[in-house]
Amino acid sequence: MDRRTADRLLRARAQAIAGGVRETTVAAALDRVLAVQAQDLTAAALGLRVRVAGLTAEDVRRATDVERTAIRGWFMRGTLQLVAAGDARWLLALLGPVHLALGVRRLRELGLDERLCERADRLLLRAVDGEGPLTRAELTERLGSLGVESKGQAAFHLIRRAALSGLICHGPQRAGEATFVPLDSWLPATGPLPFTGDAAVAELARRYRRAHGPSDAADLAHWSGLRTTVCRKAWAAAGEPRWEEVPAAAPQGDVRLLPAYDNYLLAHRRRELSVPAEHERRVWPGGGVIRATVLVDGLAVATWSGGRRGTQPVVEPFPGGALDDSADAERIGEGVERESADLARFYNDSHTHSTTGLRPRGFVTGP
Repeated sequence: MDRRTADRLLRARAQAIAGGVRETTVAAALDRVLAVQAQDLTAAALGLRVRVAGLTAEDVRRATDVERTAIRGWFMRGTLQLVAAGDARWLLALLGPVHLALGVRRLRELGLDERLCERADRLLLRAVDGEGPLTRAELTERLGSLGVESKGQAAFHLIRRAALSGLICHGPQRAGEATFVPLDSWLPATGPLPFTGDAAVAELARRYRRAHGPSDAADLAHWSGLRTTVCRKAWAAAGEPRWEEVPAAAPQGDVRLLPAYDNYLLAHRRRELSVPAEHERRVWPGGGVIRATVLVDGLAVATWSGGRRGTQPVVEPFPGGALDDSADAERIGEGVERESADLARFYNDSHTHSTTGLRPRGFVTGP
């Protein structure tokens, strides 16, 4: 096995998406990978499904809405992520001030001065505290009393600012739509933060490289949104990284349907270990889009779409890739069948699928 292949397998196994590795619960998966990308709620749930054996959509909803063991918020790079509840407060204390400072210019461009922002903070907290979970649209309506326009990005940035300040957070979904609640009531503090200051950055470095190694301090900066100098110091403070070799008996040919915007495709400066350079535009077509991919041992061989609520996924193989070989295509096709059936089970729609003779729509098995 060459070094590039070994490094890719190490990364994919660390993410529980190759080598037969899967976790057993949402909590275990988040402890392993620290965060799952969550701009899109459905993609976030699928990001957990691909890493957790036997998971259902209801399991994910229960973890976020009932048990409150997972929480959605703006963390690394200031983007929405799902993290374990036990990690939320120290991550917010570390990253919130960074993204608040970076967001000041945008607030001013939108005509939102500091006095208005502080008034908005108080209004938003009163609204969610007094009226229960409220959606973004409902909070936008409340902000209208301060003269904030309902159209445009002003309301969104004020809501995000209140969340980054630790006043409000994402609460339970309502008919599939996110709501907001007071952070202190949804996730009460249970004592001092486990990590603060330099120790928090060092812990972030330790958790990052455990989930994304082999990697380096510049990769950490790319993933976290922290300055490179800060990440270099934290990398050194976290000690010398040690990544184990891929076990000789590790299963090969592990196929996974990775959702759009997954952290596996976002966590390093360079992408060629996970996506062949000649096919990069098929995964990153532009406009901030990152497509869902078919992975084989952590390497993208196709993109896919659909697969929700009983529909079969549509697979679009990369030209000249592994799926052009008939032997590989048959083996990978069997893996896609299993993943497709698991998608159906995840949505509790297994009665609409059969693993016998199933080929996802659009799947090509070669000549």
